[in-house]
Amino acid sequence: MFTGIITSIGRITEVDQRGDLRVTIETGNDTTDLAIGASVACSGVCLTVVKKAPGQFSVDVSGETTSRTAAGQWTPGRRLNLERALKVGDELGGHIVTGHVDAVGRIESVDPVGDSTRIAIAVPRDIAPFIAPKGSVSLDGVSLTVNTVTDTADGAVFTINIIPHTAQWTTFDTAKAGDEINIEIDVLARYLARMKQVA
Repeated sequence: MFTGIITSIGRITEVDQRGDLRVTIETGNDTTDLAIGASVACSGVCLTVVKKAPGQFSVDVSGETTSRTAAGQWTPGRRLNLERALKVGDELGGHIVTGHVDAVGRIESVDPVGDSTRIAIAVPRDIAPFIAPKGSVSLDGVSLTVNTVTDTADGAVFTINIIPHTAQWTTFDTAKAGDEINIEIDVLARYLARMKQVA
C-alpha cells in the first residue's frame, strides 16, 4: 500500500529481456535499508525488489504489466516516480494507493496557470465513471485531486493542477501533450461501484 506521495525520482539504467524484463533503476539515494522482497511503486506500478546495489535496485516486470502500463515506460533513460511501501505509523499525506494500474490515459494539454500547471488527461470509457471532481486519482503514482471532468464520446477528459513543489519532486516537470500516463482510480470508488453492481 502507498500514499501517492513521491519520495524520489529514479532513472532506468538497464533493461534485460529475460522471460520477464529485469529493470535496474538508479535512485540517487541510499538503498542499504531497502530489503530484497520490498515493494516499491515505480510510476504507479507496485513492483518487488529482486536485487540491489549502492544507489540502485532491480525489479522484474512481467509481460502482463508491460501491456497495461504507459508506452515506453520500461526503457533505459526513463525517469520514474518512486515511493516505498507505507509503514504502520507513517503519515497518510495523499490517499490510499495500491500500485495497480487501472488504465492508461493520454495527456491532452499542458497549460501554465499562474505559478502552477493545468494538465488535461483523456481516459477511456471504462474508468470515466470513477473520475469525479474533487476526488482523488493517482497519475504515474502521484496522488492528485481532480479539478474538472468533461464527458466525451470515448470516455472523459479531466484536469488536475500541478503546483511548483509537485513538479519539482515528480516527473511532471517534463509532462507534455501526447504522453501516456498510468492511472489508478480511487480504491473507495472501485469498491462502491462493485457494491452497487451486486446490490
